[in-house]
Amino acid sequence: MKIIADTGKCVGAGQCVLTEPELFDQSEEDGTVVVLNDTPEGELIEKAREAVNVCPSQALSLQE
Repeated sequence: MKIIADTGKCVGAGQCVLTEPELFDQSEEDGTVVVLNDTPEGELIEKAREAVNVCPSQALSLQE
């Protein structure tokens, strides 16, 4: 699985960071998503799925 982030769609709400700070951060410049680990393993896979589901701008997706 790979996490795909579309920073053009991201509104900087930070729901991904709140869901899983091991996988996501926000840019210091504009607050858009920064993927820290785009190929999560183990229990982080479910957290990645949760982050994709809570993203208000649908800027995150998963490539299975």
